[in-house]
Amino acid sequence: MHQPLQIGITGGIGSGKSLVSRIFRALNVPTYDADSHAKELMTTDGILVQQIKKEFGELSFHEDGSLNRGYLSRTVFNDVEKLERLNRLVHPRVGQNYKQWVARNRHYPYVLKEAALLFEAGSHQSLDKVIVVHAPEALRIKRVLARDPQRTEEQVKAIIRNQMPEEEKMKQADHIVVNDETALLIPQVLELHQQFIAVGLTPSRA
Repeated sequence: MHQPLQIGITGGIGSGKSLVSRIFRALNVPTYDADSHAKELMTTDGILVQQIKKEFGELSFHEDGSLNRGYLSRTVFNDVEKLERLNRLVHPRVGQNYKQWVARNRHYPYVLKEAALLFEAGSHQSLDKVIVVHAPEALRIKRVLARDPQRTEEQVKAIIRNQMPEEEKMKQADHIVVNDETALLIPQVLELHQQFIAVGLTPSRA
């Protein structure tokens, strides 16, 4: 059975990883948005729902079953240990969901997994290659403030401090896409696309 090449894509907040992912999607590459699936599974995956309630209390959910994001954010945002506990519950369920998704898309040469915490969650270890989208920190902060006007600069800097340092991500990357508003994005993506297709179509992956 053909096994598609599995490519991860990550980058710090404001780096533009979602924009780069959209370019890959425009090239008909199946893309799994781990963060969106995590949010969905936190209300639809019965096992995960029970785990969150047990760990963080019934207030983690509203009476209608939807996630009480405000309560949960306040509980974990400034407490690294609680944030790690939440991630330890969510990431394995997302990993299982992702495996099922890969199986459904196995006829493609390669698939893309987009995740903010790819390295932090350790999920990069099961992927063939990882792309890191890089942009200078000042530009990342500017982008987030323009996108999320409700956030303050200090809040954005706090989020950046909670993420793996950019230099560390880049050291672990197999490929780096520069999104600094001077380097052209599409040629960088097209070059990677051709590489991944060539590897994904090799007979050894059948």
